Amino acid sequence: MLIAFDSTQQALRAEMLLEYADLEIDICPTPKEITAGCALSIEFLDKDLAVVREIMVSEKVEVRGIYCKREKGYVNMDETM
Repeated sequence: MLIAFDSTQQALRAEMLLEYADLEIDICPTPKEITAGCALSIEFLDKDLAVVREIMVSEKVEVRGIYCKREKGYVNMDETM
């Protein structure tokens, strides 16, 4: 799973919050097939999706979207609900 952001400030804030929650994350470049205003994204484990969403909403972190990698590219999880 991957979170894309519109700003570096939001990406760094999310990184801090997710690390504080003791979640396993990695900072990575935003894949070019995802249109975002920030070159940084955060990868996290599928099993942590609900916790990640809860933290992003409760802490009012502005995200471009949460994506899941599939065979044909990335799927925006917000569009599948």
